[in-house]
Amino acid sequence: MIIIKSKQEIDMMRTAGKVNSLILRELKNIIKPGISTMDIDQFVEKTVKEHGMIASEKGYCDYPASACVSVNEEVVHGIPSKKRILQEGDIVSVDLVVEYKGYMADAARTYGVGEISSEAKHLIDTAEAAFFEGIKFAREGYRLYDISHAIQQKVEGEGFGVIRDFVGHGIGSEMHEEPQIPNYGKAGKGPRLQTGMTLAIEPMIVEGSYEVDVLQDDWTVVTVDGGLAAHYENTVVINDGEPELLTL
Repeated sequence: MIIIKSKQEIDMMRTAGKVNSLILRELKNIIKPGISTMDIDQFVEKTVKEHGMIASEKGYCDYPASACVSVNEEVVHGIPSKKRILQEGDIVSVDLVVEYKGYMADAARTYGVGEISSEAKHLIDTAEAAFFEGIKFAREGYRLYDISHAIQQKVEGEGFGVIRDFVGHGIGSEMHEEPQIPNYGKAGKGPRLQTGMTLAIEPMIVEGSYEVDVLQDDWTVVTVDGGLAAHYENTVVINDGEPELLTL
């Protein structure tokens, strides 16, 4: 069942989203060659606590960190480590869920570490652009897969692949609610969008094959061919007009 949120519930998600957005913006100044992925996680945990909120990923299904930090061929769910040192030319995705009074906002960004290749920048830019193509259809009356189709068209039109095994989702008092939101699909399919739906829309895209494996840590998802991956996500409220982005 897709849960329609009340104004009060959306207000709490909006408050969480502001802190989420703040952290992701500040990471632009922190991510640089020589820091560890654990440094990123510690900054996230400290900042969330300073705002009196909860980093909901920590402890979720025993996940050990406050944020998912995924480097290069890691698509999602990378576990931060003191031993994983970022190098010039890497790309790193940070996925963060912030909770306020029991309601959550979810967002992700991919960052370049120092100077990156033009190909890597194109991949990162395409993930973001695909999100904004998708949310042109994130309004009352459209079908869910109108969003999915628009994302797929943009990504594949730029020569990249769309991950199949992991998708976006509804969000609210639970991190993962109905509906599931693929980043591919046929327009005109899926449930009809209604005002008050809250969706975490998140293109996850790759240089080459969209096939993935999960590492022995049972979390980190990697491309099978070693190609780079990029991730861009915001929590979105469906309205009868323009959607509201709670994490931007």
